[in-house]
Amino acid sequence: MKAVHIYLNFAGNTEEAFTFYQTVFGGDFTAKISYKDMPLGEMTPPDTELDKIAHMSLPLSKDLILMGSDMMESMGQTVSFGNNSYIFLALESKEELDDYFEKLVVNGTVEMAVGDVPWGSYFGSLWDQFGVGWILEYEYPQE
Repeated sequence: MKAVHIYLNFAGNTEEAFTFYQTVFGGDFTAKISYKDMPLGEMTPPDTELDKIAHMSLPLSKDLILMGSDMMESMGQTVSFGNNSYIFLALESKEELDDYFEKLVVNGTVEMAVGDVPWGSYFGSLWDQFGVGWILEYEYPQE
């Protein structure tokens, strides 16, 4: 396997979500393509959907890229967020975890407050303002 990346679908607010994630993680977008900027072939979405994002990407590290797009209602696509998936971040320190948690939870909901857990980690989970679940963990060094 060459790589594993995260791909998220949104209901018309991909650009807003990715701009928020950029404030959390930093970095530059490596792609931002709207539907009007790509060949659509037989797809004929209404003009109201042409400015939506067909593909956007933001590297989170040298090995992990966050990608996403807006679903096309005219094509029968809908977004349904649930508790069936999270983005899991394995972090380098408690301070890094606290920093990301504080930024990601803005206008979101804490699911499990940050703290030490029985399995020997510093841990927390949340749902961000876009309905995306995040699990953050710092594993204490093993003796």
